[in-house]
Amino acid sequence: MTTIKGPAIFLAQFMGEQAPFNTLENICQWAASLGYKGVQIPTWESRLIDLPLAAESKTYCDELKGRVEACGVQITELSTHLQGQLVAVHPAYDLMFDGFAPEHLHGNPAARTEWAVQTLKQAAKASQNLGLSAHVTFSGALLWHTVYPWPQRPKGLVELGFKALANRWLPILNAFEDAGIDLCYEIHPGEDLHDGITFERFLEATGKHPRCHILYDPSHFVLQQLDYLQFIDFYHDHIKMFHVKDAEFNPSGKSGVYGGYQDWVDRPGRFRSLGDGQVDFKTIFSKLSQYGFKGWAVLEWECCIKDAGQGAQEGAGFIADHIITVTEKAFDDFAGGNSDQNLLRKIIGLN
Repeated sequence: MTTIKGPAIFLAQFMGEQAPFNTLENICQWAASLGYKGVQIPTWESRLIDLPLAAESKTYCDELKGRVEACGVQITELSTHLQGQLVAVHPAYDLMFDGFAPEHLHGNPAARTEWAVQTLKQAAKASQNLGLSAHVTFSGALLWHTVYPWPQRPKGLVELGFKALANRWLPILNAFEDAGIDLCYEIHPGEDLHDGITFERFLEATGKHPRCHILYDPSHFVLQQLDYLQFIDFYHDHIKMFHVKDAEFNPSGKSGVYGGYQDWVDRPGRFRSLGDGQVDFKTIFSKLSQYGFKGWAVLEWECCIKDAGQGAQEGAGFIADHIITVTEKAFDDFAGGNSDQNLLRKIIGLN
């Protein structure tokens, strides 16, 4: 068993134009003041990291680590959610996802994909230079438009889709293997990797690549009505990262899992701040501790009601209160005794 590290916070949803959310030092000092011990850095945010430079320069990475640690926190992982999304985009989504790429790539899907792949390879090297062990991204999607198909999917379509997706990711996974970094896909609706079965399909298509792993976020499973606790039992060997995010699901006679195209606050499935939703974090932290999860518990704030500042302030204490300092001895050690082979044989009647 292992004691989970934390609390940490994902900075993506907090960056802004006003202090303390406008610079690396300001936001890290703010996080530390709330009780966070680590920060997860979105690599598309140039005010936090120069990713191409971090991929090339160990000196820059050492300086970046020093700047962060001087604020009272440490870097837990890097994120390429937006860039990973662009590794695989179905043409139906080209216009909406162009905003994730530099402007000069808009309207050029092939160049956009090439840029995304190169960015992920940079993230592998940057993670290595920063002394990290895991990295989070999205898989992108070639098949999502067929998730609830009408007409039915032609035979062989799913297999072809996962083979094509794996082919795009294998050079990236190999770069992470070379860097010694686990690449963790956030299992998420809208991605081709959105549940356990789809992760298994992708893992098989990559030839069970040793760097293909999972970021566990129970909120996305609540909204799918997937058993998020049993998921840990099935996939704990692959769970290398953890987003602590709450959610609730309250279906009605008018709307269910698909949400009716409603705004977040009106959907049956909603993201909530920690403690305001339905996720059983007590059992999650117990299971992850039992299975020896060695990573960080990282707050990801996405709430349709509560202010981000309040969610972050409450979240640090919530995570800290759920982290289990695992025991180093059995509760009944006092009743044990020394043993040898002769004693063991006598106990079971062999002598």
